[in-house]
Amino acid sequence: MAPTGADHDYARLAKVAKQRRHQLSLALNDQNAKAAGTSKGTWQRVEKGEPIRPTNYVKIDALLKWAPGSCLAVLEGREPILTRPAKDAENADISERPVQDMDARARDVIQLATIATTSGLTAEEIRALSDRAVRDLKDAGVI
Repeated sequence: MAPTGADHDYARLAKVAKQRRHQLSLALNDQNAKAAGTSKGTWQRVEKGEPIRPTNYVKIDALLKWAPGSCLAVLEGREPILTRPAKDAENADISERPVQDMDARARDVIQLATIATTSGLTAEEIRALSDRAVRDLKDAGVI
């Protein structure tokens, strides 16, 4: 979906993208921009808090070593997902999903499954059940 209007925080993306570029010690130059398949001008627009073509956000994601969709996530108030090089694959990256994101997603899945398969439980009981399941999954090393 293309980012539009006031519901997207371009200033936040500018700040987060600039911080990430500094973390990676990337110069804002033509060589680095071309390596990601974009232009220095497009990259500068992001860091100035200006919108760019929706298809270019994924190029900025790659440049900043973020998983695809991370720029759009930042525009919507969420956090980017970092990537790291895969050990056994050439030119491949692995996304590093934040633990708190996995916890929240696991809770959501467990709660929906409980609602779909169980009757008579209160909302409080469903939350307690999902919290317990997430703790058990963590203890088992699954998340």
